[in-house]
Amino acid sequence: MTRIKRGYIARRRRTKIRLFTSSFRGAHSRLTRTMTQQRIRALVSAHRDRGRRKRDFRRLWITRINAVIRQNEVFHSYNRFIHNLYKKQLLLNRKILAQIAVLNRSCLYTISNEVIK
Repeated sequence: MTRIKRGYIARRRRTKIRLFTSSFRGAHSRLTRTMTQQRIRALVSAHRDRGRRKRDFRRLWITRINAVIRQNEVFHSYNRFIHNLYKKQLLLNRKILAQIAVLNRSCLYTISNEVIK
């Protein structure tokens, strides 16, 4: 009987995994079983850290706003400032407020003075 060769589908799948893990070190980019394990692990970490990155940036923005607000001495805390912003319906998100705090503090002071009135 003639010999039947295997198809190309499994090889194509392994090639895709190999391309994904080509930058990994050691056996993580050479052995098929460890390549698949490390690919799953990398994708899980990427999925988890997308949410973590959003959290970390929000914490950074809040810290920056709080530091500038406490220097102003009009408000004693960040949460009072944000609460009064919402009461006055000045809808500025924390990212924009943090950029204003870093680049143009006097503008943030005028915003806080408007909120007090």
